[in-house]
Amino acid sequence: MTETKQRIVQEYVPGKQITLAHIIRNPRRDFCERLGVDQPGAVGIMTITPGEGAIIAGDAATKAANIHVEFVDRFTGCLMFTGEVTAVETALKGAVMTLESVLGFVPAPITRT
Repeated sequence: MTETKQRIVQEYVPGKQITLAHIIRNPRRDFCERLGVDQPGAVGIMTITPGEGAIIAGDAATKAANIHVEFVDRFTGCLMFTGEVTAVETALKGAVMTLESVLGFVPAPITRT
């Protein structure tokens, strides 16, 4: 009796999505030094597919609140910005809302630590 094993191949098909939208509130000084940022009140992090969406999200975030963009990578879709806690939260909400309502991205919930 032979046993048949079924093999499933799963592939990642990039769509228009926000895979991560997170706020780090009051990060420790040593952590900020490792990130290469000054001591901010908060750090906002987003990961977006396709990667060029990070440029649009950065634009929307800077228009929504007074934040400082620390890093944008259009190849990986990573966006990181800093500022006061309320400004980072407002910027993150503005970026997520713009990508969802204007461009039809599927959003991720905004998380906090």
